[in-house]
Amino acid sequence: MEIMQVERSLVCSRRIPGLESVSLRVLRSARGARAVAVDTLGARPGNWVFAISGSAARLAVGKSVLTDLSIGGIIDHWETDATRPDPRSQRSC
Repeated sequence: MEIMQVERSLVCSRRIPGLESVSLRVLRSARGARAVAVDTLGARPGNWVFAISGSAARLAVGKSVLTDLSIGGIIDHWETDATRPDPRSQRSC
């Protein structure tokens, strides 16, 4: 699994059977690499998500969709190292 950010939707006019009813999203990794993922959760541009790859991505969709990357969840709150409080600066009572 990898934490990625949704950049935008991807619209395809022609799809193979099994992909015609799923939404696709362009995701960007922390390193700036882009990937396309199946989205069954309704993630919006700007959302941080965790992406599932490989055979687990197909199982996450819940049907036989040919994919190797799926959005497994939308992250509500996430502390990066820059926003996490330093435990050494907290005083105990």
